[in-house]
Amino acid sequence: MAEESVMRVLIAGCGRLGQAVGLELAAAGHEVFGLRRNPSALPEAIAPVAADLLAPPDEWAERLPERLDRVYYIVTPADFTDESYRLAFVAGLANLRDALLTQGQQPQRLLFASSTAVYGQQADEWIDETSPTVPERFSGARLLEAEGLLQAMPWPTVTVRLGGIYGPGRDLFIRKVRAGEACRDAGFSNRIHADDAAGLLAHLGLLEEMESFVDPGCGQLAVFLGVDDEPTTGCAVMDFIAAQLGLPQPPRAPAGEEESGRRAMGVGSKRGRNAKLKRAGYALRYPTFREGYRALLSADGEGAGSRR
Repeated sequence: MAEESVMRVLIAGCGRLGQAVGLELAAAGHEVFGLRRNPSALPEAIAPVAADLLAPPDEWAERLPERLDRVYYIVTPADFTDESYRLAFVAGLANLRDALLTQGQQPQRLLFASSTAVYGQQADEWIDETSPTVPERFSGARLLEAEGLLQAMPWPTVTVRLGGIYGPGRDLFIRKVRAGEACRDAGFSNRIHADDAAGLLAHLGLLEEMESFVDPGCGQLAVFLGVDDEPTTGCAVMDFIAAQLGLPQPPRAPAGEEESGRRAMGVGSKRGRNAKLKRAGYALRYPTFREGYRALLSADGEGAGSRR
């Protein structure tokens, strides 16, 4: 289902996830450009584009590669504040749009890495791409604001609402288990392995036909939920990791304390359905946290009986 011709792809932001997407696209034979303030450390397969997305577009629009076929917007805020999220996801995206328009670019698709933070469900509900989005935190609200910009863009756009990403360098639960910390069991969460987050974004960029995945009322915006097959609790994940390491089951945080803390932070409890990404032809490399964490521990040389 992938296009056979060589595409010119820009990845704006191009941090850890963006580079992983870029490397997959480059391996498939496409020409990939990575835009960031300092692109000197980008992999050789990704051509550097030095630009600050928060600077006025007329200062850097002319540096954009010509004849772009695909554009990705994959950024990380400087910190967890409302202003940082506004700058990263709203102001930066608007600047990129204006730069593309200034250069007369006509990409066939713009893809945006969003988050399940746009959902505010609290009662273990099942959600999909059509579920109500009423976030209780500024992070989800700013991402929804950015998705609103996507709906109004003159090109077909795709947003992928990713669950919590884990993988190499994203091993918080492993560190918690090894430290003997209590697990949190006050709600369902959704996750995706870093390889699948990158693989899904690359797959959706290469997909030939996107029109059938656009939901009514979304303009030209196609929405995908990027989560694995099994939403679960934090305790279930940490119990599995402990068993793999041959360590005791993690203690449980007090139920009342955990519930009040979750609601105070605006962290909901929801269970994501991923039928749409499968309908689009993507096959998860790590269908559940079990396969993902087993591979992660194996790569680190850890396993049952390891007590380092």
